[in-house]
Amino acid sequence: APLSPVPKTFRSALADPNWRAAMEEEHAALLQNQTWDLVPRPRHANIVTGKWIFKHKFLADGSLERYKARWVLRGFTQRPGVDFAETFSPVVKPATVRTVLSLALSRKWPVHQLDVKNAFLHGTLTETVFAAQPSGFEDPAHPDFVCPLNKSLYGLKQAPRAWYSRFATHLVSLGFVEAKSDTSLFIYRRGTDMAYLLLYVDDIVLTASSAQLLRQVISALQQEFAMKDLGELHHFLGMQVQRNADGMVLSQRQYMLDILDRAGMAECKPCTTPVDTNPKVSADSGAPVADPSDYRSLAGALQYLTFTRPDIAYAVQQVCLYMHDPREPHLAALKRILRYIRGTLHLGLHLRPSTLDDLVVYSDADWAGCPDTHKSTSGYAVFLGDNLVSWSSKRQNTVSRSSDEAEYRAVANGVAEASWLRQLLHELHTPLRRAILVYCDNISAVCMSSNTVQHQRTKHIEIDLHFVREKVAMGAVRVLHVPTTSQFADVFTKGLPSSVFSEFWSSLNVRG
Repeated sequence: APLSPVPKTFRSALADPNWRAAMEEEHAALLQNQTWDLVPRPRHANIVTGKWIFKHKFLADGSLERYKARWVLRGFTQRPGVDFAETFSPVVKPATVRTVLSLALSRKWPVHQLDVKNAFLHGTLTETVFAAQPSGFEDPAHPDFVCPLNKSLYGLKQAPRAWYSRFATHLVSLGFVEAKSDTSLFIYRRGTDMAYLLLYVDDIVLTASSAQLLRQVISALQQEFAMKDLGELHHFLGMQVQRNADGMVLSQRQYMLDILDRAGMAECKPCTTPVDTNPKVSADSGAPVADPSDYRSLAGALQYLTFTRPDIAYAVQQVCLYMHDPREPHLAALKRILRYIRGTLHLGLHLRPSTLDDLVVYSDADWAGCPDTHKSTSGYAVFLGDNLVSWSSKRQNTVSRSSDEAEYRAVANGVAEASWLRQLLHELHTPLRRAILVYCDNISAVCMSSNTVQHQRTKHIEIDLHFVREKVAMGAVRVLHVPTTSQFADVFTKGLPSSVFSEFWSSLNVRG
């Protein structure tokens, strides 16, 4: 049967049996969850109104999964300090996801994905919030009554935090420990039994040292929440996970196709690199683009694509610098990224089983590359065993007086990330046995990391950067020189010729 289009009005949704069934299912779930009570409207109470939101839910291959209707409250009508207080809710970091998957893959642990039905509806509110009854489902005996909420609802400003607090509290009661390095990672350990759970709002990845322990954890969660076991991990956060003989490939093919379609470039001519080798573009060169909102939307979408595509990290970082005032040359650079994506839809991040005994960091900097501010661009790549688990391409906050200083700042960024990953691995009960190796292609920066006497070059550098020296002195980090031809982080700081670029991205485990 053809797809029923997303209705533009509530009345048109009522007239379509597919969308009406979706609304009835949602309303039944709200009542079953005892989300609210019905009471007469209190005097001087702020009543938060809502509306029905309709959406098609698709499978990883693009086929229709179901019609989804949600009753969403208008959170902007809430009063701060009265209807809500704290709203922040953590989500798992991408580097944590890649690290946990690398560990599970190397240990041959089963990895499952779980889906919580109406996740936000499980959150328990600490504030008193009155909401209007859902449109079309008003109580016939009391149509003017309002709903004091017992549980959170979509659209409430505190809904994500309420859900996270409720879920985290239940996991702790089951024996899990919340990781300090990433509070959306939960770790269970009893003797030789171990399990890791990753939480990203209502998407959950669970891996355990045995299939029996995995089933026990899932069963315990299902007793508390309306949760479905979706089987082996195959689709997470818009990311496809494909198993093969060499490990697994994380890709976002469907997401890439959606971006190209949104930009009207589904049939564009591909190119071999995402950015040219010319100097960086100035902020005020060229005429302003006709539609800045469209530019910002596409640039933001490309940012999320770097979850599995480190090869476009530098190019995306460059176009994101000009979101506040995009110009035609910036738009041309963005379209070049899209053309590159069009020719590399088959690529993704490859993870494979390996010995996970060491962290290796490659750091690089492009000194004073910004034509407007003369700030440098830092980049690093962090490998856990053979797997790339973290990377960055970012403009430095301050102007460096020399290339040595710019490279030293890049080393400091890489060491900070690797130190965090070291702590994460310790909490995952996988402590590193050796020092972190940091490779830099600037000999002076290597010397600065261990020599405290180079006064003229280093006395103006901020104190916080010299924590690298402390790590080196403690033996936790070793900073070594690497030739530029073997500097994998080069791809995060500048545009490279196509022959050199393809060699680098294959070294970053970007494969089909």
